[in-house]
Amino acid sequence: MDDAVELADMIAQLRSELSRAMADGEGEGLRFQAEKLDLELTVGVERSREPGAKVRFWVFDVHHSTRSAQTVTQRLTLTLKPVRADEPDRPALISGAELLDEG
Repeated sequence: MDDAVELADMIAQLRSELSRAMADGEGEGLRFQAEKLDLELTVGVERSREPGAKVRFWVFDVHHSTRSAQTVTQRLTLTLKPVRADEPDRPALISGAELLDEG
């Protein structure tokens, strides 16, 4: 599946990008509170017949090739709530300074 990415890899990349955006926003005058992230994905499920095989979820580009178009795909919606590992009760702020009522 050359034109697809594993779901776990896609979520890891999303986590990395959000972490980078949070770090880049430190000291900025405007921040965005990430209350939830809604992702709508086209996924394919692959299960090999080998002993001990795992099920894999592949995320496809909207404009996937004819090869992946032959794969049975489903639409999947994930709702994620970003939380800070060090302070899970504190909102994840993407960039900028804290507002008066955020502290």
